[in-house]
Formats: sequence, C-alpha cells, structure tokens
Amino acid sequence: MWLDKALKVMGKEKSASSSNSAFSDTAPSWNELKTILSAKQTELGMDLDPDHINGPPNPYALERRFNKSVEPDVVLYRDHAAWCPYCQKIWLQLEEKRIPYRVEKINMRCYGDKPESFLRMMPSGQVPVAMIGGRVVADSASIARELEQRFPERPLLPAEGSAERQAADGLMRLERALFGKWMQWLTSGWNHEGLKQDFCKTLDLADKHLRSQGPFFLGADISLVDINFVPFLERMVASLLYYKGLNVRDPERWPGVCRWFEAMEQRPSYIATRGDFYSHVHDLPPQLGGCAPHPDGSAAAKAIDGVEGSSWRLPLPPLSGASFEPYSPGENPPVDMTEAAAKLIGNHEAIVRFAARGCGRPGPRPVSAPLSDPTAQPGVEHIDAVDAGLRHVAHALLVGVEGKQISAGALQVAAKGSGYPTGPMVDSASYLRDRVGVPRDLKLPAARQLRAHLNWLIDELESA
Repeated sequence: MWLDKALKVMGKEKSASSSNSAFSDTAPSWNELKTILSAKQTELGMDLDPDHINGPPNPYALERRFNKSVEPDVVLYRDHAAWCPYCQKIWLQLEEKRIPYRVEKINMRCYGDKPESFLRMMPSGQVPVAMIGGRVVADSASIARELEQRFPERPLLPAEGSAERQAADGLMRLERALFGKWMQWLTSGWNHEGLKQDFCKTLDLADKHLRSQGPFFLGADISLVDINFVPFLERMVASLLYYKGLNVRDPERWPGVCRWFEAMEQRPSYIATRGDFYSHVHDLPPQLGGCAPHPDGSAAAKAIDGVEGSSWRLPLPPLSGASFEPYSPGENPPVDMTEAAAKLIGNHEAIVRFAARGCGRPGPRPVSAPLSDPTAQPGVEHIDAVDAGLRHVAHALLVGVEGKQISAGALQVAAKGSGYPTGPMVDSASYLRDRVGVPRDLKLPAARQLRAHLNWLIDELESA
C-alpha cells in the first residue's frame, strides 16, 4: 500500500501535455538573476559567500574544520540524500563536539549504486562508516563510542561508573524500546489500537522523564542521549502522523517531548541535519520495505503531500512551533525565498537537466525508492523550455509573484500562440517539486517556498 501512496504523489506530475498553450521566455537571464540575487542578499543582510568549512553547520560541506588548523582525522561516510537516521546521529555528534572531519557521500541501495572503492572498504555497503585515525569503524554505536574516547573534549556522556552515566544508559535502552514499538506499529497493518497503545505508553515514559528533567534528557545540556533519540523521534513525528494519524508533537499529551523538540531546534547542528515531514514519509518505506497506512492518517497525508489544495500553495500558512508541521525556529519569508532562489541560480544547469527528467524517459535501471530514478533521461528537446520556466520561478522567488507579474519579466501564457509548450514544463516543474529534499537541498522554510513557487508556475501554465 505504501507504494500505491507514493505513486499517487507522483501522479501529480503528469500534465495535459497535448494542450496547445504556450509561455514566453520573458524571464531575466541567469546572469541577470544572479545580479538581482546579490542585491537582494545585501538588502537582507545575508552572507554572500557562506563559509561551509568553518561557519554554521550545513548539509553541503564536504569538510568541516571549526577554525582549527589541524588536518581532519575523521572521515564520515554518510548517505547522499540524508535519509539515514544512523548517519544523522554521527553527523550531529561531530558537529556538537566540533571535531574536524571530512565527508564522503554514499548512495543507499534503495536509490543508487555504491562506489566500488567503498565496497572494497565495507563489503556490506552499510552506512555510516567512519575512518578515525586511519582505522575503519562501522556501526553508529561503535563510531559514537570511538569518537567519545578519542576526542574527550566537549564530552557528551557522563563519566563511566557515575550515577549520571547509569541514568544515561537506562535512557539509551528506553530509546531502543521506543524504536521497537514504532517499527512494530508503523510497518503493521493489523492490531492498530493495540500497537498504538504500546507505542504511546513507551513514549509516555520518555515524556515523564523530560518533564521532570529537561529540557534535554540529562538536564540543561545536550548529550549523546538526545543525539540518539532525535533522528528517530523526528521520523516518528512525521511517519505516525502520515500513516497512522497520531500527533507526537501534541503539547497537551506529551509536553515534555514538545519542549525537548523546541530545545533541539535551537541547536544549529540539529537544524542543519533535520528533515521535514514530506522527505521522511517517502524515504522511510524504501528503507523499511514498506509502511502500513491507516485511515486515521489520510487527512494528514494529503496535507503533507500537498494534494489537499493549500499546504503547498501561495500564500503559505505561517510556519512556527504551533503550525501543522511544527518548526519552532519559525520563518523569514524574504530570506527563505532568497535562499531557494540562490539554490536554483547557483546550480541552474544541473537543476534544469534534473527537472527535465519529468518530460523525459524513465531510466533503464529502476531503484526501489519511487521518487528516485538515477538513470532517468531528461527530455533534451525541452531543455530550453525548462530553463525558461525555472528562470521564471527564480525571478518570482526574488521579487515576489506580484512584483514579477507587473514587471517586464512577467510570466505570459496564451491558449494558442508562439513560445514554449506548457505541457513539458508542467511535467518538469512537478517532477522537481516532488523531489525537493530536506535537508539535502534546502532547510524546511526555503524548501516550502520553492515547492509553492513551482506550484505557482504550474497553476499559471495550466490556467490557459
């Protein structure tokens, strides 16, 4: 059933491509957009050249130094799409301990092939793997222990033998128990109420502890306990709402858990690694072999997938800790729109070809993740049209839809006439929209702006 849901989402992609409607290439060029972007970033006080190596945590860096002169002694092999929760744990630990490290991104089997060089080092192909001091360490628990022992600065666990360490060990066991209850319920299509009660009772234990301690599991400071919990609780929040209709971030039922999430969302390390509802509900099934939807989740699923009519369309509803998808850092729409535009403009050649897969052909070697197709062929005959359409989107992100439509670069669509056919562009914009990943591509506030502005383009093209 999970595959049916994924294919239904992908069904948003297909347009009435036989339409005779066309749109004009009136959008600014990429060079002109780059100039507008630079002025907008300056106006908003944004960093024109962010330092991914030494600056704030981010998902794009292939090396992190934290302003230290030493060569990184750690190489983290993590999954390319940031789907793997075990990779997220080690990523967070390295950031919180500020250990210099390099990153090698490795595909998960559900969305691509693994390099032969990696398979020679790790024949199982599993991630995460870390090279620490020249030694290969596999399994996230072993990597975490090795990092704590080898880099004792900024310790994330209490001293061994202490009462605090005993408490931490007990909480680690609770995390595994909660994980087990989640897996049983999420992947089962039977005994819905019984499995729900089992999960909720276990979550009650975590919430009770957080209400008595907090805001973190060991009190005032983040620890490895929080780092172990957060990748899975993050995925529980998304998946149980979508597939089962349970709101884990319910402040009346689980106030301790909600306060803990708010505390975690103040950590730059967590925000840089945090996924969103949409990414998780579609990345979990291919990793797990499927999730079992229940009718209680159908309304939430439509909102998360953006098919109910408003959640992925302008004007977007406010984003906050109390919104449908809680995000306590909130939003800054002008900055978020500019970040999305910068991503399009900075990598436009690759993004245009990727989006053009929507009007191209499926690849000869499909993978198990329905929204992935690494060997898909772009519709090269429509590349110029896709390029023009995405320049319209970037322009709208920079100046706003209203400002764009009263400018010389307004999007113009006609039922009949010269220009680029709308059908291939609709298919390409839909393809791109449904594959914007968080945090791989953008943080949530910018990702939702990009998805919504792609929908604006689609709606305009289909209106003729």
